[in-house]
Amino acid sequence: MKKQADKIKRIGLAGNSGKAACAAIIRKAARLIEKAGRKAVVGSDIAALARDVDLLLVFGGDGTMLRAARDIAGSATPILGVNIGGLGFLTAVPSNELAHALKQIWSGNFKFESRALIEVSGICNGKKICETALNDIVTSRGAGARLITLDVGVDGEPITRYRCDGLIISSPTGSTAYSLAAGGAVVLPTAEVFALTPICPHALSNRSIILPLSSKISVKAVSPHPATILSVDGQVVAELAADDEVIIRRSSRKIQLMDLADNSFLEALRRKLQWRGGYL
Repeated sequence: MKKQADKIKRIGLAGNSGKAACAAIIRKAARLIEKAGRKAVVGSDIAALARDVDLLLVFGGDGTMLRAARDIAGSATPILGVNIGGLGFLTAVPSNELAHALKQIWSGNFKFESRALIEVSGICNGKKICETALNDIVTSRGAGARLITLDVGVDGEPITRYRCDGLIISSPTGSTAYSLAAGGAVVLPTAEVFALTPICPHALSNRSIILPLSSKISVKAVSPHPATILSVDGQVVAELAADDEVIIRRSSRKIQLMDLADNSFLEALRRKLQWRGGYL
């Protein structure tokens, strides 16, 4: 990777302006980059920034990384997440280890990982939608306390009619996000699968389902009340009227994440989820 490291001349810096510590850490990063003989480029337009640099450092939490991933979907520019805050699976480097991480990068001790994006399309309340996600696409009830009803199928074949608070359809990357909190399985982010996880289903037999990432998943809102909300990576994008149907599939676009060579997803699971076993 040393030859690739030598090609990293311009490094973009983007962060979550809502975090007080972010500006100071970005300034520190810029000084370290300039000291190493490289160019630091700061910008608020992440898509434009990605087109102008060889590596994009994103400062914040997983929410900031999700927004950045959607903004530069399909770009070949790799992203390295620098964590400012709490638990995060997308941010590979803690902010207090930034100097060490940059030295590792200059030495070529890094790896790239291609992450699949997923997309949802359809007509919601008469409005055409098409949205891309890195983590998950969720249909859920609105403010009402009643369960919603969803007809769900895969590749033209029905799976079931869910009575639930909602349904999470997650990418491999998103298995450690909302899906995990709802009782879904953890899958490696490089796995070629979807995870379908119902939220508080009325039938106890409803469990998380793992499907090939090549699948085309349909979700249809059955009744108008309560409202059925469609969210993409935690952001509400539409409300489904009765009989509205959306299709979720793998996107043709990807993103490239950078990670340090010694980092391991399984080690991150053990550390961040505080897994402890008799042999650890």
